[in-house]
Amino acid sequence: MAEPTGGRGPAVELVAGKSGTDGGPPAAAPGRPVRYRLDAHDRAEAERGLATLVLTVVELLRDLMERQAIRRVEDGSVTDEQAERLGRTLMLLNERMDDLVEQFGIRREDLNLDLGPLGTLLPDQRA
Repeated sequence: MAEPTGGRGPAVELVAGKSGTDGGPPAAAPGRPVRYRLDAHDRAEAERGLATLVLTVVELLRDLMERQAIRRVEDGSVTDEQAERLGRTLMLLNERMDDLVEQFGIRREDLNLDLGPLGTLLPDQRA
């Protein structure tokens, strides 16, 4: 996974890591995609970047499951008991996600990737 980076030591390219000196994403030249780099020598930052990537995927799946559950409840294809179980399970999963982002020092907003002209990965749910 690691590759030479012109004398800067090995680096790992990830979609959702941060490597700017201020903790933000690196600046990209106009018309070029931003490349997120993690210094392989900074274990804590590498773990945080990997956690951000994994939690982004988990958040996307959680959001899709929630929307599917809402659709099923509105269609009447689940019983009241099943709807209650779905609601409790989704609430617990949401609470666990809050715990995980706090544990890794990530904000929930950091999980919503900007896809450029397509918008963001996740719908804006928090106001």
